[in-house]
Amino acid sequence: MTLAFPPAMYGEAVGGDPAETAVMRAIQGVDAGLVCHRITADRAGAAVVLTPEVPLAQAMAMLPLCGVGFQNALGALAPPEVAVHLEWHGPLRVNGARCGLMRAFASTDDPQAIPDWIVIAWDIALLPLDPETGRDPDRTALFVEGCADVDPAHLVEAWARHSLLWIARWEDEGTAPLHAEWRGLVHGMGETVTRGDISGTFLGVDEDFGMLIRDHDTTHLIPLTTLLEDRP
Repeated sequence: MTLAFPPAMYGEAVGGDPAETAVMRAIQGVDAGLVCHRITADRAGAAVVLTPEVPLAQAMAMLPLCGVGFQNALGALAPPEVAVHLEWHGPLRVNGARCGLMRAFASTDDPQAIPDWIVIAWDIALLPLDPETGRDPDRTALFVEGCADVDPAHLVEAWARHSLLWIARWEDEGTAPLHAEWRGLVHGMGETVTRGDISGTFLGVDEDFGMLIRDHDTTHLIPLTTLLEDRP
């Protein structure tokens, strides 16, 4: 099946991890807008190559931006009672349980450097690994959450469209609209969280989506760049 992508984006079906292929293509110098995708019986995933023209610290907004794009896409395709939320560090939640993951890769880890490329990827479970789904109530799969009629190919296409729309808004209007949308979708704000050796209350994020954690005597900032994964 050939997927349809919006202008400025184009697709490549891959046999392995879409993120790994997208990173390899980015290193080879592929044009921005490539969407690598893979759909199997039990999983779906996609990764897009982007070339932001701002330093990495600001360009990492593409991670929450593409997460919002995913939520908007699934929200449009799924029944209205299905709830989709985002965790700051990447997990995707459907009806309260973890169902997938957003990931980020870049050509550099220097927050002040303009990256040659960024790859944002997601992967989601369509069917549970264990048929006894009640064994792990914090893990779920899309098709057991009222989304059996969601076509994964249409989800990949819709994610690309919604993400491109958000990129255009980010370029034209800055981060304010993205912050407003993301805050309504984020999971765990106001709750106790632990990131590395820091534990405290998740207060929110700074302008660049860095996590703010308040412990008993100070507020800690964890930059979004700490979520970058090593290149495959």
